[in-house]
Amino acid sequence: MSAPTPAPAETLPVGIVGAGPVGLITALGLARYGVPVVVFEEDDRLSLDTKAGTILTRTLEVLHRYGALTPVLNASLRIDEIGDIDRETNEARASVLTGALTEDTRFPFVINIPQNELEPVLRASLERDHPGVVRLSTRLERFTQHDDHVDVEVAGPDGPETVAVRYLLGCDGGRSKVRDELGVTVEGHTLPDRYSLVDMRADLDVEHPRDYPYLAYFGDPSEWMILVRQPHCWRFLFPLAADRDVPTAQELADKARRFIGDVGEVEVLGSNVYTVHHRVATRWREGRVFLMGDAAHLITPMWALGLNTGVLDASNLPWRLAWVLRGWAAPSLLDGYENEQSPVAIQGSGEMAEAARAYMSRQTGGVEAMGDGNWGNAFTRALLSVSLDVDGTGDWSMVRSGSEPDAVRVGDRAPDLPLFGAEGTVHLHDLAADGFVALHFTDTRRRPHVPEAAGPALRQFAVSRWDAPHDSGLRDRALFDPAERVRRRFGVADDTLVLLRPDGHVAAIEPHDPAARDDRAAALYEQITGQAPPRA
Repeated sequence: MSAPTPAPAETLPVGIVGAGPVGLITALGLARYGVPVVVFEEDDRLSLDTKAGTILTRTLEVLHRYGALTPVLNASLRIDEIGDIDRETNEARASVLTGALTEDTRFPFVINIPQNELEPVLRASLERDHPGVVRLSTRLERFTQHDDHVDVEVAGPDGPETVAVRYLLGCDGGRSKVRDELGVTVEGHTLPDRYSLVDMRADLDVEHPRDYPYLAYFGDPSEWMILVRQPHCWRFLFPLAADRDVPTAQELADKARRFIGDVGEVEVLGSNVYTVHHRVATRWREGRVFLMGDAAHLITPMWALGLNTGVLDASNLPWRLAWVLRGWAAPSLLDGYENEQSPVAIQGSGEMAEAARAYMSRQTGGVEAMGDGNWGNAFTRALLSVSLDVDGTGDWSMVRSGSEPDAVRVGDRAPDLPLFGAEGTVHLHDLAADGFVALHFTDTRRRPHVPEAAGPALRQFAVSRWDAPHDSGLRDRALFDPAERVRRRFGVADDTLVLLRPDGHVAAIEPHDPAARDDRAAALYEQITGQAPPRA
């Protein structure tokens, strides 16, 4: 076995095991923050299986932050309606219309793209700027942790090798080798039913128009189905009883016709039968090794919550690692990853998916995440509603309700609205993508005190419907908010300080005296990261 390649600790990459969507998106995030990465994938190619097919709005925002959204959108279908159809009557119930989210996001839609088509697009985006970081046919054997790095023993095309990495991230799925090596167990249960997924080519548009939404849920006590319009075909997903044999292609085609009627020739392109779990790892971190995605939580893939919940992990951890590796934060910042994400997976996405499955079978009169207002339903189903426990109070949520947007709270993902600065239009998520951002909602005519940026880790701006006069001394750190659109969406009063994290979540909201000479934002930054913001 070859010896580890010597390298200064600060230049070692972060190692990622698994080149599925969560592993690739995590690598994109780390690379976006300038952290070197290496991805180990034991197979000789990316997945060819027919798997997850719907990407939610929050995942689109993460992909945008990591510079990979445009090629994904080009390979997918956009959807602004999630249908709910009663199987018995074939009548539509209340659809979820994502167009209601225009005051929340630049991407008021979800998309359909099969996982086996998504992964090559993500890999191409990663290797466009970082060629060779994905190492196929490279199997993890074991790893050894040290004070400042992890030695990873792998078996690759050229034989055994030991690779030194700063941290090791297990994104290697439900049968995670990383999790096994840590000795971490999973808790939960496996559902008795399996799911049968089949891709078919059928004409539901011209000769046999059905006009179903591109994502439609057919609920029924005895036989439900999910219909997904993929870029090149239709996808059907059915429950399969535990004692049933794997259906043949003809049986799958006949089953589809029971829902959609006679639509002429139907061609089965591929199918997959898989077991469904609700299992979560008892811990997600040990030292320099972290679990992410299915390695940390296996969730019933209803309402597209499986893959997309894993992407929430890939949104939370990379910026924390980057801040610690840059010396912008104490190592204690890494504790927030599991503290914030585990309740979302266990009690949030997991329980919501289970409730949705019961709803599809008409076992219950309703689902908590389906309230009486379209905005709240769309906000929740798009995963924009995820509110993290950012301050350790135990206050977090997955669900919003109502017909109109409500006030933003600490822990919420910030709405992604435009402001106007010295260099033109800037959206809030872009403003915060590379560091913490303090927004001082104030009146620039009164010459409020807004500290100048100490460095790239924390920037501060006055946000006002009054454009900063040229003699105010604030032009370089003032953002114009016409009609107070952003302030009203946040639901805050004048003279309020809002602190945003790099992942777009709100770290603090508090009143602030515009005449005070202290730097409250820097103090909040230090509370969160464990050290003062670095000076330029």
